[in-house]
Order: sequence, then C-alpha cells, then structure tokens
Amino acid sequence: MLNNKKIAVDFDGTIVDDAYPGIGKAKIFAFETLKRLQSEGFRLILWTYRHGQALDEAVEFCKKNGIEFYAINSSFEGEVFDSANQSRKLDADWFIDDRNIGGFPGWGEIYNIIQERIEFRVEGGEVLAYSKLKKEKKKGLFW
Repeated sequence: MLNNKKIAVDFDGTIVDDAYPGIGKAKIFAFETLKRLQSEGFRLILWTYRHGQALDEAVEFCKKNGIEFYAINSSFEGEVFDSANQSRKLDADWFIDDRNIGGFPGWGEIYNIIQERIEFRVEGGEVLAYSKLKKEKKKGLFW
C-alpha cells in the first residue's frame, strides 16, 4: 500500500530528545506516529547528522521500537552518492526536524499537518499554519 510519498525524519531532537552522541528518551508519540504513517503507506527516510557507530545505534534503537526505514541518509535504499554528478539534496516530500522554522511542533501536530496538507507562513516572527489563520475581510472590490 505505498503511496509514493517520502518523509525524511531527523533523529536527535525529533524522534528522541537530543543527547548526541548518546540516545535520548523517545519523544512522546514519535514511534506511534511513525508507525501509523508507515501503515498508511508513507516511506520513511532517516535523515540525520549521525554516521558510523552513532548512526548504527540510532537505527537499532528505531528498529527495537518498531520502525525500519525505507532509506538511511539517502533518497532510496542502495543509493550511491556521486558528488560530481548529483546534488546532496534529499528526494522527499516532507522533512521533519527539530530545527524547522518555528521549532518542533510535536508528533500529534505533525500527523495533522501531513494528513491535512497544512501550509505555513511566517507572521510577526511566528510560524502560522494557513489552515489556522483568521481570514482577512476583503476591503474593496478586488481585495
């Protein structure tokens, strides 16, 4: 039941509390939300700064909590990165990271954002979801 939508997910500060190079406590609803997204056909990519043993430990921690990723630090499993011929930008539809503009909203909000396809804008230094903004009244014939 793949829907071909890919979600790139950071590890430290997103799936778990930031304790790099250790592994922090799992964020509330992180694994429940990720499992639900996977069951709905989303392909999950672990996109993290971690590498080597620290990356292996993160992957194993996720596996023990019921999440196996479609790819790890790549756009698809088995991707060979060639810096001479391609960009390092990841091919994903959504990026979930604690360093987003406005910070990490929590896993319940993330699930709603993905399901409702909510868009955002920055207003007065705050990130606001379009779906939650008050509609401005039109002042004239065309606006």
